[in-house]
Amino acid sequence: MIVAHGIGGVRDLPVPEWLFFWGAAVVLIVSFVALGALWKRPLLSLRTDGRPAPEALSRVALSTPLRVALQAVSVALFALVFAAAVVGVTDPFRNLAPTWIYVDFWLGVPLLSVLFGNVWRALSPWRALADLYVWVRERLGGEARPLADYPAAWGRWPGAILLFLFAALELAYSDPANPRALALAIGLYSYVALFGMAAFGREPWTRNGEAFAVLFGFFAMISPWAVRDGRLRVRIPFAALSTRDTTPGTVAFLAVMLGSVAFDGFSRTTGWQNLVSRVEAPYIVDNPRLGELLVTGLHLGGLVLACIAVAAAFIGACAVAQDMVGSSRSLTADFVLSLVPIAFVYEVAHYFSLFLTQGQFTFPLLSDPFGRGWDLIGLADYVPNLAPLSPDAVWYVQVGALVSGHVAGLAIAHDRAVTIFEDRNAALRSQYAMLALMVLYTVGGLWLLSRG
Repeated sequence: MIVAHGIGGVRDLPVPEWLFFWGAAVVLIVSFVALGALWKRPLLSLRTDGRPAPEALSRVALSTPLRVALQAVSVALFALVFAAAVVGVTDPFRNLAPTWIYVDFWLGVPLLSVLFGNVWRALSPWRALADLYVWVRERLGGEARPLADYPAAWGRWPGAILLFLFAALELAYSDPANPRALALAIGLYSYVALFGMAAFGREPWTRNGEAFAVLFGFFAMISPWAVRDGRLRVRIPFAALSTRDTTPGTVAFLAVMLGSVAFDGFSRTTGWQNLVSRVEAPYIVDNPRLGELLVTGLHLGGLVLACIAVAAAFIGACAVAQDMVGSSRSLTADFVLSLVPIAFVYEVAHYFSLFLTQGQFTFPLLSDPFGRGWDLIGLADYVPNLAPLSPDAVWYVQVGALVSGHVAGLAIAHDRAVTIFEDRNAALRSQYAMLALMVLYTVGGLWLLSRG
């Protein structure tokens, strides 16, 4: 399958896998001790705004011509991918749409967001179309006003639901790389995105309801680059995550981010594959459609349970922390953003090998997006390197990414703790449960990777 993720399989490691699990746990514990001994006052939360970037750089990066050019390219690529999904060949290996959506878009934009900030604001084709509509309407003397105010109680719940639906398409549907299925998904999502911006305004819907804008916006908070009051600013990486986020649905959204990747790994374990076979086997000859439907339902149920498990573990850890410090308020809003770097490294660890291998097929597919034998940009004969890294190297990158991301999560939560608790001992007590959570997420993530 074109959506097969990451390199698992056989490795010839110099030490047993279990030693990596213990080593990762020890690194987190040592990091926790070091944070408690050396990080005694807020460092990140005092630097969330950063400092102004050089004026010339700010002018270029935020210039209208650059933004319009990026939006034009984005809309053109969107139209090309949608057309390929609609009328291109149905072979997912010869059609541009599956590789572009599941590899270039799904894995490439998060990386760009972490490196350069909220680039999706300029790259989103739906935002570009909405901006064009508003521009034309205003030039014709009209006024583009939303139909209603966005309900504050909704928060990020619409975005969480849409992100879950995308994950369900990728992980639960029997043929997620089918170009026609992707065409339908693109059409439905585009309708919801454009209708949401028309109904509630571009900014409110982008912040809360447009799933990919919310997702990439979270990843952009890791970046050292930000925009404030029309000016580019430079800040300490991760500093934007050391704040309290009370928006409803935030825990649910981040749980979908983490839970979907975790389920992707779990669904490739021998135990789960055996369960799938047992469910499908009685129907595979006499009623294969029913068997396929049951397997889809099984995957969907597993995905739901994975998201719930991630959310429950986090909420439980925050409840324990609250009890240990005797706080009168819930701490979920204070620590929820510490999950963002974990979500990013989960994606890196699980999918970067797919990005390195399948991503290379983008070049010949751009030359022949519809699978008709064209060579539009002279790269149809490009031969990808299918083994850019050895399995051992992939494993080391996976381990390093997971451990680094969880250490970052610990640091963010610790900075938040010393910000909200004047008593240093109370701040440390609030982090015992977070340490246990990070160890659980890290070891669990490594186990899933080792089973793939």
